[in-house]
Amino acid sequence: MKNVPAGLLALLCATCSTLALAAEADPAPDGAPPTLSDIIVIGVTPLPGANVPLDKVPAAATTLSADDLARIHSVSILDGMAQRVPGLALSDTQGNALFQDIHYHGFTVSPLQGTPQGIAVYQNGVRLNEAFGDTVNWDLAPEVAINRLTLATNNPAYGLNALGGAVTLEMKNGFTVQGGSAELLGGSNGRAQGSAEFGWQSGNFGLYMAAEATRDDGWRKQSASDVERFYADAGWRSDSAEVHLVAAAARSSLGVVGPTPLEMIQADETSIYTWPQTTRNDSGMLALNGKADLAPGWSLQGNVYGRHLGQKHVDGNDGNFEGCSRRSSYGGKLCLEDDPFGTPAGGKTTAFRNQFVITDLAGHTFAYNNNANYGTLDRTATDTTSVGGSLQLTSDRPLMGLGNRFAAGGSIDHSDIRFTATSTLGVINPDFSVTSQGDAANDIAGAGLIIRTLGNLGYAPVWLSGTTDYYGAYVTDTLDLTPALSLTAGLRLNVADISTRDRSGAAPELNGDHRYTHWNPQAGLTYQLGGGFSVYGGYSQSNRAPTPLELDCADPLRPCLLENSLVADPPLHQVVANTYEAGVRGTQGVAGGRLDWTVGLFRTDSDNDIVALASSIQGRGYYTNVPSTRRQGVDAGLTFASERWQVYLNYSFVDATYQFDGVLASAHNPSADDNGTVTVHSGDRMPGVPRHQVKLGGDVLVTQEWTVGAAVQYYGSQYLVGDDANQNAPLTPYWTMNLRTSYQILPDIQVFGGINNLFDRRYASYGTYFELSGASDVLGRQLSDARTLTLGAPRTFYGGVKVSF
Repeated sequence: MKNVPAGLLALLCATCSTLALAAEADPAPDGAPPTLSDIIVIGVTPLPGANVPLDKVPAAATTLSADDLARIHSVSILDGMAQRVPGLALSDTQGNALFQDIHYHGFTVSPLQGTPQGIAVYQNGVRLNEAFGDTVNWDLAPEVAINRLTLATNNPAYGLNALGGAVTLEMKNGFTVQGGSAELLGGSNGRAQGSAEFGWQSGNFGLYMAAEATRDDGWRKQSASDVERFYADAGWRSDSAEVHLVAAAARSSLGVVGPTPLEMIQADETSIYTWPQTTRNDSGMLALNGKADLAPGWSLQGNVYGRHLGQKHVDGNDGNFEGCSRRSSYGGKLCLEDDPFGTPAGGKTTAFRNQFVITDLAGHTFAYNNNANYGTLDRTATDTTSVGGSLQLTSDRPLMGLGNRFAAGGSIDHSDIRFTATSTLGVINPDFSVTSQGDAANDIAGAGLIIRTLGNLGYAPVWLSGTTDYYGAYVTDTLDLTPALSLTAGLRLNVADISTRDRSGAAPELNGDHRYTHWNPQAGLTYQLGGGFSVYGGYSQSNRAPTPLELDCADPLRPCLLENSLVADPPLHQVVANTYEAGVRGTQGVAGGRLDWTVGLFRTDSDNDIVALASSIQGRGYYTNVPSTRRQGVDAGLTFASERWQVYLNYSFVDATYQFDGVLASAHNPSADDNGTVTVHSGDRMPGVPRHQVKLGGDVLVTQEWTVGAAVQYYGSQYLVGDDANQNAPLTPYWTMNLRTSYQILPDIQVFGGINNLFDRRYASYGTYFELSGASDVLGRQLSDARTLTLGAPRTFYGGVKVSF
């Protein structure tokens, strides 16, 4: 961290001094100091109920409480995870705080269709990974209703996609929350945010309700967001049973404007390139979950659910078109740039691979306007309805006189998918908007034309239906061989049936039926060294089946819009990951508080990893398997908590590399060869993953009413997406610092505020490459740098009030 300024170091030192003074202050008379008897318990299966003390779990795990998430007053749960979880980094791929990727140990979980996913996510046992692309829409997660968030690794019981781990969201209910609160917040860039929750219990009945709403104009152009979320839980319980009926609904409208060419950013940091880029989500869920005691030490848990997601995406893109008159005899017609045949987009139909026809709904072709820059308005609509259920038997009865924690269960998840995609010819206007309306000055006659491919260009309209059926069965057991030594062993079977059908009648290559099956074992040991120290080591295997999106976009000769059209269906292999972990951790009483620390090593070797590669056509790409990848490193974390203050320090080293020699497509990479490919060698770093992370922060109770907190994050360099051979300069390392404070003006009224990115650091958390010539034509000047970046938000402020009742 040699680039950290002296002012920041001085501030950190001052913060440490304040913490030390606070530690020496008299304890609060009504405080509840942490004690060593507060054992951290981790759920080890998707359904709640199978709980094991952390010091008996042969893997790493991090938990965040509702207070941990609430104190930073973020627009989503992502910021809390990024600040506190070792080994986890955010990538703002689309320029929107609600639409970011999570990278954990080199694996990704993202809301962006087209991103290969490697983390499983559950909410009270209901799988949140969407069936079409395994995406997770973090903007729809009801943050105020989360009671505890856990990220656990090295455990195949979490089923498909748990290559790098699993996130579980344990939600609040009327038995865990009584009373209510409401919060209003305002801040920079038109940010307005409100939330309210209420919990009530009367005898055996409990009710919990929560609602949230956020409006943010965004700091970049065309990046506004609107989100509304609602969550409710009605519960009943007795001494031996408990049942909850849960309802959730959410909608969002997100301006996801994506990365911008570097030379545009240098002129205006708020600039964007081609828009609109919007995503609209509507979701609803109804679930019934419960548990019952069958006999002393034995219990049964289960759930059934129904979920629906409607998602619509509009994306304005450079269409890579030019007038045929520049290179051929087809004057006044429209051709693809770099078409070696110079064949027109309108008029004649031939068998040339790169030819396409522009026609209106009546079948008329249209001429090229030589003064216009042409693009496409690409639209997709995904409608997914999912139903499923899980059943789990657990026991904590001794086995042969030894302490034992047993769980066995199964799950079924069925989804029906309807997907449509169209591309409409448009004009790129001086403000870089893409329109297909007749009011565009340089539009062509007959605006709103549908582009229909005669070749393999990825512009064809798509009408697809599909189903996914995921079956799982697992067993896991933790047996105390001695009071100090515990053995964990488990096994899970995953079966995935995926079927897709072309509904247009014009693309039979989209029809396919696939089955993927895999047995995933787990084994590990923990040993209590005494004095609060323990060591652990474990091995597990996990797998991921290709999604319908990936299966229907896997041919390099038939690339597709990674967020949009599907054009081909060659087979993809499932990903199989082998994970090894070892570490030491401890808990001690220090200076009247509690010190928790951990140091862990991890390695995950994946066979047939799925990666997304760029096509030579701007905005197009495809998926492919690569032979082998490796993600390895170390996590180290320290947390100290007392009545008056809390501080944490985390460091992670994540080394994500390819483990093969071969050629990968990267058409817009300036170091690519004439075929648009780069040569990857074993040991080359996988793009988009920072190697080093440092996270430091804490909160100080300065007085009984006044709290001050800070969070510092540092991320090392990462290669741009598309630089798989590591031939170009990586993104610059960066750090940011956030400050926050709150004051309890009355017992039930709190005011708060904060500053994010205090030192207004300018940085990029995501970068890739784009096609230079097309952008140069649109901008009207020659560009020389193929990098396109998404900058982090500048300094922002917020403030608000919270009322409890």
